[in-house]
Amino acid sequence: MRSNERKHMHNRSITSRLRGLEKNFRSLITGGKKDEAAKALSGVHSAFDKAVKSGVMPRPTANRKKSRLALALAAK
Repeated sequence: MRSNERKHMHNRSITSRLRGLEKNFRSLITGGKKDEAAKALSGVHSAFDKAVKSGVMPRPTANRKKSRLALALAAK
C-alpha cells in the first residue's frame, strides 16, 4: 500500500470519529442531558487537539469547533 493511501485512510478514520463525537455531543445537548454533555465535552476537546497534533486538522478549525460546542453547551 502506498504511503499516501495509508495516510489518507488514517486521516479519514480520524475525521469520521470526530464527526461522530460531535454528533453525539450535540444529540446530548438537544436531548436535555446537560450533565452528560458537560462530561463529554472534555473528551471531544481532547479528540480535536489530538487531530491537530497528528496534522489531520488545522489548529484554527479545531479551536473554532471547540468554541462553538462550548457555546452550545452554555446556551442550554
